[in-house]
Amino acid sequence: MRRIGLFGGTFDPPHHGHLLIAQEAQLQLGLDEVWFIPVSSPPHKVRTELTSGADRLALTKAAVNGHPAFKVLDLEIERKGKSYTYDTVRELRELYPQAHFYFLIGADMVEQLDHWYNISELKNMVTFAAFDRPGSHIDDATEVTRIPFPQIDISSSFIRERVRAKMPIRYFVPELVRKFIEEQSLYDGNTNRSMEHRSSSFTRETF
Repeated sequence: MRRIGLFGGTFDPPHHGHLLIAQEAQLQLGLDEVWFIPVSSPPHKVRTELTSGADRLALTKAAVNGHPAFKVLDLEIERKGKSYTYDTVRELRELYPQAHFYFLIGADMVEQLDHWYNISELKNMVTFAAFDRPGSHIDDATEVTRIPFPQIDISSSFIRERVRAKMPIRYFVPELVRKFIEEQSLYDGNTNRSMEHRSSSFTRETF
């Protein structure tokens, strides 16, 4: 039975912290693969200026480029609307009935799990694995697998702020991600760009 890690997020943009999380999950959980799942519209986030799904999908593919165990799924982007984990996992269970899925979350999400959509059924479909960072507290009573993980202070909002301030992001993100951001002028404060009116050497086939 294949052991698959499911890593959902906005990935706006993906950065080296995301890749380190995937790497440690693969190592500590003995995963065959980690599947990155860019969300269409996360139910728990209120940020409205989310970068287009097409851009975030391309960015995530750029981030994992060259890593054979990391893959990117577009099912939530294609589904559109609110991205409920239950719907995604149910679909994947139907497509891959022989796989054992681990859903990767941050320690800060553990206390919110009971409020997730259809959480009782979801817990029977996946094993939740949380990254136990220094200073985080995961209740021993929770049905969550712990993954010890160091504190890494890189966030997508940090990357966006640096781009907006015209500061370099090299070494914070994979090189292909940096090039895509620069070529597409993402996060520079220009809200009048249209995906349909931009040409790019980066396509789905590139990655």
